Amino acid sequence: MTPISLPIAADHPAFAGHFPGTPIVPGVVLLDAALHAIAAATGGSLHACQLNSVKFLQPVAPAMAVSLVYEKTASGSIRFDILADTGKIASGSVLLVDAA
Repeated sequence: MTPISLPIAADHPAFAGHFPGTPIVPGVVLLDAALHAIAAATGGSLHACQLNSVKFLQPVAPAMAVSLVYEKTASGSIRFDILADTGKIASGSVLLVDAA
């Protein structure tokens, strides 16, 4: 699958407190962007999603280009990787409810 860009603004308000002097993208911001991109691409709903696993592997600096790749598994969950030029940033698995 073609990677989906996950734009995170260099002036995102989370950088002010995470961490002053050495800002990094909070994991929750990365995860939120990834889940919304997956829901939009698959037509699933985040209303009742089940996050099965997430592993954060390296930090993301402000303005770093980040993308997402995902695949549906036989069990119906969606396995995803968040990527940057530096390699894999995070990986995980989520189960989305189909849009009605």
